[in-house]
Amino acid sequence: MADELLPGVLSGRFVRVVASAEVRSAASLTALALFIEGRAKQNCRSGAHAYGTPTASSPGAGPSVISGDLARSITHTPVAPVGGELQTRVGPASTPHTDYGHGHRSTTSGKIGLYLETGDHGVTYPFLEPAFDDGIGANTGIWLSTFTAGGSWI
Repeated sequence: MADELLPGVLSGRFVRVVASAEVRSAASLTALALFIEGRAKQNCRSGAHAYGTPTASSPGAGPSVISGDLARSITHTPVAPVGGELQTRVGPASTPHTDYGHGHRSTTSGKIGLYLETGDHGVTYPFLEPAFDDGIGANTGIWLSTFTAGGSWI
C-alpha cells in the first residue's frame, strides 16, 4: 500500500473513465438510433392498399404499405464524431423506389418519405417524427441501461 497520494495517481483512472464514457456514449446513441429506426418502420405500416387505390391510413397517421420499399429503406448511419460530438442519422435511404409503371425511375424512398412526412396539400402521413418523439421518451432508459451495464468504469 502506498504511503501517500502522489500527483498522477488518479490521472490514469480519469483517462479510463473518459474512454469508457466515450464507448458507452456511442453505444447509447446506436441503441437510440436502432430504437427510432424500428419505430419508424412500424409507423410505416398503418394498413396496406394496392397502388392507385385509396390509402388505408388516416391523415396524421403513418403511411400505408403499397410496396414496402419505404419501410425497408429506413436505416441509420454509424455513430461517428462530427465537430467534437457524436452523430448518427436515421431515415429512409435514397434507394430506388418501386416504379408503379409511370417511368419515374428517379424517385427514391427518401423522396417518398419526405413527401409523406411533410405532406402534400396539407395532408401528412408522418412516420419519422413520431418515431423520434418516442425515442426521446425512451432516451433516459436507453442511456441508463447502457451506462450501468458492463460493471466498473475503470
